[in-house]
Amino acid sequence: MAVNLQKGQRVTLDNSMKLALVGLGWQTNQYDGVEFDLDASAFLLGANGKCLKDEDFIFYNNLRSRNDAVVHQGDELQGGDGNSDDEQIIIDFTKIPSEIEKIAVCVSINDAEINHQNFGQVSSAYIRVAKLANEFDTVGEDQLRFDLAEEFSIETALVICEIYRHNGVWKFNAVAQGYQGGLATIVRNYGLHC
Repeated sequence: MAVNLQKGQRVTLDNSMKLALVGLGWQTNQYDGVEFDLDASAFLLGANGKCLKDEDFIFYNNLRSRNDAVVHQGDELQGGDGNSDDEQIIIDFTKIPSEIEKIAVCVSINDAEINHQNFGQVSSAYIRVAKLANEFDTVGEDQLRFDLAEEFSIETALVICEIYRHNGVWKFNAVAQGYQGGLATIVRNYGLHC
């Protein structure tokens, strides 16, 4: 049974989990006839909290990290119903380079400023982590779920969670930190250039 988390909670991931499916879902309302395009991304971070290489930023234009440790399953251009994953990221803990201490999972609204959109117009957003039995398992067994209940009325990008290594054990931190300025702000925050 999956553990339901609240903002700020931290839990240790099952130490037998070698492959994890990170599923993100949301529901969007149409405003002024403009569809929302939300994008999931992941940043592999070193001990300094920054990306060590450009390929440590995984998103719709770079679906695979080095070593295929983190693989984005593709960009969903339209939001769903909030009950099923809109985008998914697979993490293979056995392939994560030793200098990577943290994986930040984010969601941003594409062209949010142009379309006057923000996360206050997004509902039923969640992230879940499922333990995959093997590389052919596409569903997995849910381990945890974090529903974003907070109202983000001006933010256009969110760091949803951090999956981090502590004393050789992987843990999950329910962050839910909002940013203005879209994905570019988060990219710069993690030491990369747009």
